[in-house]
Amino acid sequence: MKVGLRLPQTGEDNATKENIIHLSKEAENAGCFDSLWVLERLIWPINPQTPYPGTGDGKFPADWQYIFEPLETLTYVAANTENIALGTSVIDMLFQNPVILARRFATLDVLSKGRAIAGLGIGWSKDEYQASNIPFRDRGKRADEYIQILKMIWGENEDIVEFKGQHYSIPASKIGPKPIQKPHIPIYLGGYSQGTFARIANYANGWICVIRNNLDKVKSYIDKIRDECNKAKRDAKDIQIAAILYPNVIDSMYTLDNNKAEESTHRKQQQQLLSGSIDQLGKDLQEIKRIGVDHAILNFNRSSIANNIDNIIDVSKQLSGFIR
Repeated sequence: MKVGLRLPQTGEDNATKENIIHLSKEAENAGCFDSLWVLERLIWPINPQTPYPGTGDGKFPADWQYIFEPLETLTYVAANTENIALGTSVIDMLFQNPVILARRFATLDVLSKGRAIAGLGIGWSKDEYQASNIPFRDRGKRADEYIQILKMIWGENEDIVEFKGQHYSIPASKIGPKPIQKPHIPIYLGGYSQGTFARIANYANGWICVIRNNLDKVKSYIDKIRDECNKAKRDAKDIQIAAILYPNVIDSMYTLDNNKAEESTHRKQQQQLLSGSIDQLGKDLQEIKRIGVDHAILNFNRSSIANNIDNIIDVSKQLSGFIR
C-alpha cells in the first residue's frame, strides 16, 4: 500500500512556504512516503447554496478561507524535491479550459521529471460553478469529453490535436509540451455517482475517495467500480484506489491529554475511525488496506498536530509501518 501526505496548503497558520518545503523534504528523505497532495477550492461562500457534507452546519471548513493554488504549489515543491510523486486531490476540471489545464499539468510533469498525478473532479458547489460562469447542468457529459481531450493532448502519438464534441471544440493544432509519463499523466477521478464510476472504468487510472467512518460504504463503491470495469471489458486491477484519510492521534507524546481510559471511551462512544493511539490508527489502516485501498493519503491539516511538521512526519512514519 502506498502512503502519501497532504501538504500544509490551507489555513493562515499552517499554509506557509516554510511548512510546505519542510514537510516535502522530510517526507522525501524519510523514504517511506510515495506522494504529496494538494486540494483545490475556489471560494469560501458565506451562505453556501450547496451544504458541505463534512460539517454539521454545512459551512465550508474554516481553513479553506486561505488556500494556496494547487498546481503552483506543486510546481514549487517540484523544484525542491527529486523523487516523490505530486498529486491533486482534486482539481475541479470543468472550471478551467481543458487545453489550459492539460498544459499546466504537462508543464508540472516535465519540470518534475515525470512525477505528476492528475486527480480530477467535476465539483459539487453551485457557488463555485457560479463564480466560474460554468453551467451546473450536464457536468458528466462535459467531463467525458474533457478527459478524452486531456488524453489526446498528452498522447505521445498525437502530433496534431483536433476535437469536435458537443461541449468542447479544438481546431487542428499542435499543443505542447507533452508529459514525460507515457502514455499520459495518471488520471484519478473523485466522486461517488454511478456516472463517475463508469467514467473511471472507461477513461481513468484510479479513484480518489474520502474515508471517515463507513468502510462498508466505501467497499460497496469499489465493487461498483469493478462492475463498471467488467462492462468496459477492462481489468479492475488497472484501477488504483486512493483514499484521503484524517488521522487524529491521541497520544501523550503528541497531545496534552494523556488520560487513556477517557480517550478509549470517547473513541468507542463516537465509533470514530482513525482516532486514537498509534496502534489503533494502524489497525484501522490495515482494515482500510484490506477492503482494497491501494494508496492512503494522510491529511493532518485539522488534527491536534497540524501545526507541527516534525510530529506529522513522525506519526506518519509509524503509521506507514502498519501497511507497507
